[in-house]
Amino acid sequence: QDYYGKELQKSEDLKTNVCTTSARPLPKAVRDALERVHEEVVARYYGCGLVIPECLSSCRILDLGSGSGRDCYLLSQLVGEQGHVTGIDMTEGQVEVAKKHIAYHMDKFGYRNPNVEFLHGYMEKLGDAGLADESYDIVISNCVINLAPDKRAVLREAFRVLKPGGEIYFSDIYTSQRLSETVRRHRVLWGECLAGALYWRDLYSIAEEVGFSPPCLVTASPITIGNKELEGIVGDCRFVSATFRLFKVPAGSQAGPGQVIYNGGIVGHERELVFDANFTFKEGEVVDVDAEMAAILQSSRFAEEFLIRAGGANAAALQGCC
Repeated sequence: QDYYGKELQKSEDLKTNVCTTSARPLPKAVRDALERVHEEVVARYYGCGLVIPECLSSCRILDLGSGSGRDCYLLSQLVGEQGHVTGIDMTEGQVEVAKKHIAYHMDKFGYRNPNVEFLHGYMEKLGDAGLADESYDIVISNCVINLAPDKRAVLREAFRVLKPGGEIYFSDIYTSQRLSETVRRHRVLWGECLAGALYWRDLYSIAEEVGFSPPCLVTASPITIGNKELEGIVGDCRFVSATFRLFKVPAGSQAGPGQVIYNGGIVGHERELVFDANFTFKEGEVVDVDAEMAAILQSSRFAEEFLIRAGGANAAALQGCC
């Protein structure tokens, strides 16, 4: 709270390169939406790259660690007036900046009623902020889960508030090994998103324990710290910025492998949908998928965007064209 509320006044005050990692190229709709966000909101924002999944129209989205509200105001435009975005952050000063600009943005977007709200609270205790079970389609988070000492509690709460078929789509910092006590107790390294970073293998075990499908890696890029003193404290541990998507697949959805055809209907991704590092779906092209991906596509908001057939190539040949 102290670091993000008092010490940092703008993104240039960060002491390392960690929270300014670039993401993959942005669709035009996202770039245009970003230009309509108030300059103070952008200046007081400390996330690493944009965390914007696809297929958002009319969705209910929760942003964990929403800070000054940049991603929320961006998503507000992408979900449309029928959708809704909630931002929650533990730093009161940041929440105040976000709240201050609600009227400005709603006027700019031409919305009659606000479709965003900002709450002061903790992502480990979403119930304390009044967030109900199964009330969101998507949970996003941009480089803040590393700031929570109890990652298990964060993912457990995200799972609870997600509807069946919902997803958490989040970027964060991961390490090549578990961190020493010296690193984990270093105040600046905590504030800079390094000391609280999760050993990457632990994400997989925590996700499974909580009930999510196995994490789908979307993008990853190595991190350079850019500060000799802090590099010396960290030693030979390596860091990576990565975006993962985890789905709350309803029990009994595991149907087995299949074939899918992308219909091409998602705004900004009409010709091609890069779903994760393993699966890219081109419009009209038949793609073999494993049981996990078949269950994800079938049970999530993506179901209407795909033609999904059970079985592998042979089964599909017997059925002919659906």
